[in-house]
Amino acid sequence: MSALNENAITLLGSAIIDTQNGDGKTTVYTVPVGKSAIITHVVIHSPSGSLADGVDFDIGSGVNADTWRQAIDLSSIIATTDYMVIPSIAAVPVKYTLEAAGAAFGIKPITGATLDTTATMSVFGYLV
Repeated sequence: MSALNENAITLLGSAIIDTQNGDGKTTVYTVPVGKSAIITHVVIHSPSGSLADGVDFDIGSGVNADTWRQAIDLSSIIATTDYMVIPSIAAVPVKYTLEAAGAAFGIKPITGATLDTTATMSVFGYLV
């Protein structure tokens, strides 16, 4: 019998991410050997402080985390109780590429928050 994450959209991974301007990529989920992943959405939540001025984050795999969504504005997350759901699609359908086995899916601040803050990023999707 297949695992739940091969039959339903589930939480694939979650990690605390660095959100300050100049921080490097944080890997949140690594696709298992022999599988590919379809990422359906990401949730950024529970910030340690305001993400004001954090207007450009790239999300995905690769060194620059730029394979899934780019230029995501998180600057409206200013309270520790705020969260944002980032869907895989924008206003119009977008073509994506499967995240291959071993792909390190994460986030990289391009123009991150001014303050030295963290948040939690949860990645949802399923494996094929």
